[in-house]
Amino acid sequence: MELGQDALVLGIDVGTTSVKAAILEPRTREVLHSQSRDTRAGLEGECGPQGKEQDVCRIIQALNNCLTALPRESLRKVSRIGVSGQMHGVLFWKSDQGCHWINSENLRVFEPKDVSCLVTWEDGRCTSDFLSSLPKPHSHLNMASGFGCATIFWYLKNRPDFLQQYDAAGTIQDYVVSMLCGLQKPVMSAHNAASWGYFNTRTKTWNTDILEASSFPVLLLPNVVDAGSIAGKTSYEWCRISQGTEVGVALGDFQCSVYSSLNESTDAVLNISTSAQLTFSMPEGFQPQDHPSPAEAVTYFPYFQDRYLAVAASLNGGNVFASFVTMLAQWTAELGLETSDSNIYSRVINAALSVNDTNLSICPTLFGERHCPDSRASVSDLTSTDLSLGDVTRALCRGIIHNIHSMLPSHCLRESGIRRIIGTGSALARNPVLRQEVEKIFPFPIVYGKDVDSAVGAAMAMAHH
Repeated sequence: MELGQDALVLGIDVGTTSVKAAILEPRTREVLHSQSRDTRAGLEGECGPQGKEQDVCRIIQALNNCLTALPRESLRKVSRIGVSGQMHGVLFWKSDQGCHWINSENLRVFEPKDVSCLVTWEDGRCTSDFLSSLPKPHSHLNMASGFGCATIFWYLKNRPDFLQQYDAAGTIQDYVVSMLCGLQKPVMSAHNAASWGYFNTRTKTWNTDILEASSFPVLLLPNVVDAGSIAGKTSYEWCRISQGTEVGVALGDFQCSVYSSLNESTDAVLNISTSAQLTFSMPEGFQPQDHPSPAEAVTYFPYFQDRYLAVAASLNGGNVFASFVTMLAQWTAELGLETSDSNIYSRVINAALSVNDTNLSICPTLFGERHCPDSRASVSDLTSTDLSLGDVTRALCRGIIHNIHSMLPSHCLRESGIRRIIGTGSALARNPVLRQEVEKIFPFPIVYGKDVDSAVGAAMAMAHH
């Protein structure tokens, strides 16, 4: 359905650490307004240090705060909503009471009710042994810890009573769409279904026969529709957005970030935020092979209009550098010298900028990799002349870039017709040392500075589908 003359599109991204909302003028693709809020939703999981869970109430509160900070006149003109968010994760709710709508400061908003925690994509409770005990999926994507279906299998084995409390499940962005539209049964895009595992992107169906044979609760699986489809309409006015506004099925944040930045088929996108991804669009008609090698570093994500993205998706990006800064802050505190993380960050960057090269080598896989979950970080080639803060910081940044390059090397990009790399993501934008290392290792023109984000991509996708 065509949008009206003055209609605007709202894009929402429910990220790992923050929520963003952007209002887009669909014809010019101009972002008129945007707001973001940190969720501060992380929880100490019941599953030990490997568990990664988030408080859904805090996430939705951050989302509502984003919306209420946008101009009311623009919100009244929103006629379509696109939603994206962190893939792979899962939360559970009761289909008849997943939220309640309240009046807050003269605005209508919703609050979660009787929902579980969100088990995020970073969750590590599913060990390699546990994953190898699961039935083999009929899919071109391998399973990994943090994938929705793997997490549900974990609950089935370890806490079966927990699952019996709920009759609906989805990613955090699927939950948002379900609540906005009052859906009795959640709907999910192929983006998010593929990210859960046990989904065949050719037939666009779950592996229900395989799952049922293992007593998997298939009733929890959402109905799947094409990315870009309308999931429903808002059942209430929401923060000045009219009741009856169209809401698209929730999309993957990765696909939306790429959609907002990938203009040419000869472009690849290198995104380094919390994690890191290098991707490009495969030709029309490409179909991935089923049952890839578990050690294959490049995977194929469903994109839009039955196309795929070739993706090297590393679990190690800005989170590794953040861990390094946190470690230094802890050491500093233990030495009785208090300082802020931001001060440490700026000082280590300045130290690294004064070092052009180092013999020190750091393998940065602090969080493992999906294609190699047991990999660990390491430091090698230490000498007495490479122990400065600048050397270590430079080596760490180089290691992060080398790691993603090892997954999808330059010669593979060239063979696929890539001529340019679009550099995006908060870590890459903030860290000039990372950018220097990108330019050293990739023999392509690198373009930075595009205002690229998943919220804008979600809005663009709904404006043009």
